[in-house]
Amino acid sequence: MSQKPLKKCRVLVTPTSYGKNDPSLRVRLEEAVGHVIYNSEGRPLKSPELIEIIPNIDGYIAGLDEIDAGVIEAAETLQVIARYGIGVDAIDLDAARENEVVITNTPGANASSVAELTVGLILSLARQITIGNNLMQSGIWPRLHGVSLVDKVIGILGLGAVGKQLVLRLSSFECTIRAYDPMPDSKFARQHQVEFCDLHNVISQSDFLSLHLPLVPETREMVDATFLAKMKKGSFLINTARGELIDELALAKALEHGHLSGAALDVFTHEPPDKENRLLALPQVITTPHMASHTDIATDTMGHYALRDCLAVLQGKEPKHRVI
Repeated sequence: MSQKPLKKCRVLVTPTSYGKNDPSLRVRLEEAVGHVIYNSEGRPLKSPELIEIIPNIDGYIAGLDEIDAGVIEAAETLQVIARYGIGVDAIDLDAARENEVVITNTPGANASSVAELTVGLILSLARQITIGNNLMQSGIWPRLHGVSLVDKVIGILGLGAVGKQLVLRLSSFECTIRAYDPMPDSKFARQHQVEFCDLHNVISQSDFLSLHLPLVPETREMVDATFLAKMKKGSFLINTARGELIDELALAKALEHGHLSGAALDVFTHEPPDKENRLLALPQVITTPHMASHTDIATDTMGHYALRDCLAVLQGKEPKHRVI
């Protein structure tokens, strides 16, 4: 595809947090290209909305928008989709290949921030922090008993960038860390006393089980009734990865029946979740609004990575973090 001069390029930016902490991101982009369109909806965009906007767009810094084949095919001049984040499951990659659209992402940019929230959720579950806060605000002085992380087994499914950052932050809690990953990093495990185990072992022996796997066909709704039944009775589940990893109805039943003691969820299959979602009504469930990566450091780093690779492709150069 022939390259336009950058001053003739049009770029769409849909992450609503883009440049809010670091205004220089917007300044740099606006100085580099001819025209920038920002998302004013305050949420990820759906396919029909994108189809209206995308035809004359050359570069696209994308959030969690619905980028299906219809969007790609309507994008007459699109050269690059630079994901502001790591997951590309909302993008039709086959359509992108067929239409020669480069896809990039920002691996590792938000790993520390996601790991920090995960630790916070683990501690909140263990010490019933949110329950205590809610009761206190209702005028009740409760006598609550939590569990210590000392000598507990923390299971991590997916020892990639976020999983490794979580290990580093858990190292001072005197807990046992067991992990499953399809491509285990044995050197990291040896250095940080992580026990690599098979999937069944991690599921069945963990007191706290934290999900950090990508969303692929093999992992979609992997946490189903059978999976949950294998979890240790009284254990806790934490998900700061992808909502679609979990069968939410099955999880609600496991919590209601007392097999699990609690869960902490930053992500949901549908976002925002339906008000009738049973998980929202359970006091033993901590819910947060997909905010794990929303820190000053993470948003700035993702913004710089996405901007760099978007402009690189528009300039006819190879991006640093190409997916396809």
